[in-house]
Amino acid sequence: MDDIRDRFAYNPHRQQLFDGLMLALQSLALAGCVRLYLDGSYVTSKPVPGDFDACWDPAGVNKQALDPVFMTFSHGRQAQKVRFGGEFFPSTELAGANDRSFLEFFQLDKQSLLAKGIILINLANEPALRQGGAS
Repeated sequence: MDDIRDRFAYNPHRQQLFDGLMLALQSLALAGCVRLYLDGSYVTSKPVPGDFDACWDPAGVNKQALDPVFMTFSHGRQAQKVRFGGEFFPSTELAGANDRSFLEFFQLDKQSLLAKGIILINLANEPALRQGGAS
């Protein structure tokens, strides 16, 4: 997370998005999530990105411990955006009617449909998340 903060949280708006991402990652880690994939305008060079997009691996997640906001998709995922500044999807769920999981969908450029990279965050290896504190 230090690398992500250093690379992408370089102005107050981006720092606010990073803080929301950290809050979400702490909550997901407490529910047993170990992998999250980060995408969206936050991981571009846009000085003021609208938000970030993320998908999380549901394998091993304790559904009773999972904050319900991560499964609340109504009103354009407004509850997630208000709380965290971005949107979260289970990585294995289908992204609309295109027969691709969110993990597959995030790895395609939306205009060209060519493959692109996204950022994998291993929550189990992040000291700030294991300790429940910010790095």
